[in-house]
Amino acid sequence: VQLQASGGGLVQAGGSHRLSCAATGSVSIIDAMHWFRQAPGKQRELVATITDLGDTTYSDSVRGRFAISRNKDNAKNTLYLLMNNLKTEDTAVYYCNADYIEHGQLRGSWGQGTQVTVSS
Repeated sequence: VQLQASGGGLVQAGGSHRLSCAATGSVSIIDAMHWFRQAPGKQRELVATITDLGDTTYSDSVRGRFAISRNKDNAKNTLYLLMNNLKTEDTAVYYCNADYIEHGQLRGSWGQGTQVTVSS
């Protein structure tokens, strides 16, 4: 499973922006997918998760502002993160991640990260 994140950029505070993550390879074995982010000088944190059944969870810092979704209808199994009411503290490199089962073992795959900068 390979992941390619895209959509990062410079956004004004209060604005909206959408990230995408295209999964290729053995997409049929993907289980849950996630968005993480890492701000300068901070640890990588989990932002949002969507299960294979479409159930979603969010970190306290983004709940009510961000929405994770997933399109399994195409061969790439694309993951999205819609970010609304952006704040300067949302500035970070955003990474997509996918859980999958291979040979009976749970594995994870990471995208390369995409920078989101929120200006005041």
